[in-house]
Amino acid sequence: MFITNPTSKTLKKQLSSSQKLIFPFIFQPQKYQNPPYTHTQISHYVDVYMKWKKDSYYDSIEHIHRSEQLKAVISLKNCIAQDPNGCIPISQVSKRGLELGLPVKAAQFLRQYPTIFEEFIGPQYNLPWFRLTQEAVEIDREEKRLFEDCRDDLKNRLKRFILMSKRKVLPLKIIQGMQWYLGLPEDFLRCLEVNLDSSFRLVEMDDGLTGLAVESEIKIFSMVQRNAKKRGVYSGEPMEAIEFPLFPAKGLRLRRKIEDWLREFQKLPYVSPYEDFSHLAPDGDMGEKRVVGFLHELLSLFVEHSAERKQLLCLKKHFGLPQNVHKAFERHPHMFYLSLRNRTCTAILKEAYSDKTAIERHPLLRVRKKCIKLMKESKLILKNRSLSNQFVDCGKSKLDLDLDSAE
Repeated sequence: MFITNPTSKTLKKQLSSSQKLIFPFIFQPQKYQNPPYTHTQISHYVDVYMKWKKDSYYDSIEHIHRSEQLKAVISLKNCIAQDPNGCIPISQVSKRGLELGLPVKAAQFLRQYPTIFEEFIGPQYNLPWFRLTQEAVEIDREEKRLFEDCRDDLKNRLKRFILMSKRKVLPLKIIQGMQWYLGLPEDFLRCLEVNLDSSFRLVEMDDGLTGLAVESEIKIFSMVQRNAKKRGVYSGEPMEAIEFPLFPAKGLRLRRKIEDWLREFQKLPYVSPYEDFSHLAPDGDMGEKRVVGFLHELLSLFVEHSAERKQLLCLKKHFGLPQNVHKAFERHPHMFYLSLRNRTCTAILKEAYSDKTAIERHPLLRVRKKCIKLMKESKLILKNRSLSNQFVDCGKSKLDLDLDSAE
């Protein structure tokens, strides 16, 4: 009676098929010569969560957190400096706010920095014109001299940036998006024949984009490898273990489980971002150490040794980074600090600011600091003007009251 029942027949069929799905190597031994457990891959990935801790030192680095305003100021400075007359009408930049990265209207932005931009009435129609102040002219000259003197250094940084990619080639639009961070002049990509040597070449990529490729037979050592060699803890052998320099935040205590994981993580072999990584499992600790090493090398090439975290997401495809690459900053707070100022998330390489001798300073940083100094002086001038106007208004009101009393 159990077998002739239609429901029982269906149940028996499902059980039979389930057994074949769960134990296929038993029911079809000729098809499965090796049981599936012989191919099991062990991963030692530990789900690490470290609490974010605010650090006023990294939050107060001006050339990092004024970077967006500075970028717009330098773009406008270049527009004026490139003009043959050394001055421009406001109409020349009033409709280019998005291109120049202006947060407000062009005229309003220019008037915010009187120590950099000088306003005067133009020859026609009483329109406002702008020219550079003498201090800004000196900074512009120094910047141009620096680009000439440090051309090889800038070219080497670009070469390292491209050599870290999977195919040693990057689309020009990716390079253009990283120009500010790498410290390249605005017209760098428009004059490739002048700025680059024979090791660079333009290529057509699979997706129809024009790319810049690099050929290099010389072995490139990362910043981590060079510093380890100076300390005598690295001999240059492949897959050699190198510990990352750590800079713990004050008062930050880790759980015992995380401390044990970090200790073992430091003992893993170091994979240079310039080496092949196709053999690494992306979800393992070795793959994570390669990603952390890549981020360290990338930020060490940048002018401020920092970048907005969202700007780095466009690099995932061309540099072989995992989808959750942003978590590497959160899992390694001893190496990276995430600043939440200016309503954005900025990743900062701690080693660059905690050990001044570890990473060589970008030559353009000095010029940017001088420009920021002028920007701060502008804020002080505007503040004093505002206070003076308030004082005049108060004096005028008091005079009116005295006249009313006399009447």
